[in-house]
Amino acid sequence: MTNEQLNFFSFQFITHHTDKYTYYQSVEMALQGGCKWIQLRMKDVCPKKVKEIALQVKSLCEVYSAVFLLDDYVELCKEIEADGVHLGKQDMSVPKARNILGDNFIIGSTCNTYEDMLAHAGHPVDYIGLGPFRFTKTKVNLSPVLGIEQYQTIIKKCCEIGLSFPVVAIGGITVKDISSLLKTGVGGVALSGAILQAENPVEETKKVLNEINKYIK
Repeated sequence: MTNEQLNFFSFQFITHHTDKYTYYQSVEMALQGGCKWIQLRMKDVCPKKVKEIALQVKSLCEVYSAVFLLDDYVELCKEIEADGVHLGKQDMSVPKARNILGDNFIIGSTCNTYEDMLAHAGHPVDYIGLGPFRFTKTKVNLSPVLGIEQYQTIIKKCCEIGLSFPVVAIGGITVKDISSLLKTGVGGVALSGAILQAENPVEETKKVLNEINKYIK
């Protein structure tokens, strides 16, 4: 990632399907609230529709000078020239994705354990999404929840062996969790449901950023 992109790293918004908002509306509200790091996650949607929405969201992110990632769709990421891709534990491997994308795209990967983190040592990954922090309905086949203590343990073990990926905490996070999570050593947080379930998603996004800015200079 470039230095400019790293500055956006502290808060990532991840889309999910809701009956209230479209994917485009969800992204637009997060951007209006000041988020600069968007992951378009569209599970169980036909590839044609994913591409259609991805192009719309890419244009919107360009207006707001935001980083735009696609979840899972490596080839589409390259085709539409998104900023990068996020890969789940069951998705394409990081080395294979890097071989397809080259060095000019961001690649993030999901981890749940210290062993998952260790497996990425030497791999060309730009950041790790570590979680889930707690149970969340926005993802099926959820890995075991971590909680604050597991974040502390995993980050500490990684530091002890010099494994230094940028890490963003993911999974069921709310504004009230941000302070304790950032104190574990993670570099940022990713939110989805907490934003879209709020009475005013734009204002909730602003609250998230205000909380983060207390701890990240």
